[in-house]
Amino acid sequence: MKLIRFGALGKEKPGVQLQEGTRLDVSQFIQDYDEAFFGTGGIEKLKVWLEKNRDHCPKVPDTVRLGAPMARPSKIICVGLNYAKHAEESGMEPPKEPVLFFKASSAIVGPYDDIRLPKGSTKTDWEVELAIVIGKKASYVSESEALTHVAGYVLHNDVSERAFQIERSGQWVKGKSCDTFAPLGPYIATADEIKDPNNLRLWLKLNGKRVQDSSTSDFIFNIQQVISYISQFMTLLPGDIISTGTPSGVGLGFDPPTYLTPGDEVELGVEGLGVSKQKVVAYSS
Repeated sequence: MKLIRFGALGKEKPGVQLQEGTRLDVSQFIQDYDEAFFGTGGIEKLKVWLEKNRDHCPKVPDTVRLGAPMARPSKIICVGLNYAKHAEESGMEPPKEPVLFFKASSAIVGPYDDIRLPKGSTKTDWEVELAIVIGKKASYVSESEALTHVAGYVLHNDVSERAFQIERSGQWVKGKSCDTFAPLGPYIATADEIKDPNNLRLWLKLNGKRVQDSSTSDFIFNIQQVISYISQFMTLLPGDIISTGTPSGVGLGFDPPTYLTPGDEVELGVEGLGVSKQKVVAYSS
């Protein structure tokens, strides 16, 4: 099942996208895709309800905006340098343990919303990523149990301002959390739709030119390892997002480095998770 949210920014309603692409409004059944929904078996309940009520669900026109496919989660945890070739292009040694950092959930926008360059930005970069949506509370879980805690997967552009991230003192979170820096979607594919998350193709185009093209089979730490590892240090709550890192091909790794400017267009996708597209716009108050 593919979970979507649609409507104006801040007023999104829950829906589903059927296999043939039809979008249905399911707000008769559930108010939103949030911690309560994921944490109370909402996906299975929605499947049962949809079998009986599909014909009575209003259709969502293709012209309606898609928002991020879940309500703002309690946290976004990101894994840095999780592809060997990306670590190499960043000039860093492959990590011995997962590199973790947070991204502010206020950065979340829809899959086709604009990326707004932050005030003072000089080095805003792109990063296609596979993100995990947690389905049930996870604390000190083993690798063998890890996938039982997954609700689904979602496409994420982990937009990053490299000057804020690397050249300013402190942690990476400053360069990761600017408004609009977390386009998510177009939908959450529930876990049963993704047979092997550790072997998915992912790619990104900048102005029509493919600059990232890889597979999650190049993970340094796979999905099970990442979930288990993070759960040793914090409790993962239903609806939380884990973004699993980006492959090589980011602007930082170009010679000379290349960064986003107003008017650029970024298009990206992960196998089984659809395609998103964002236009880059200048900062404005």
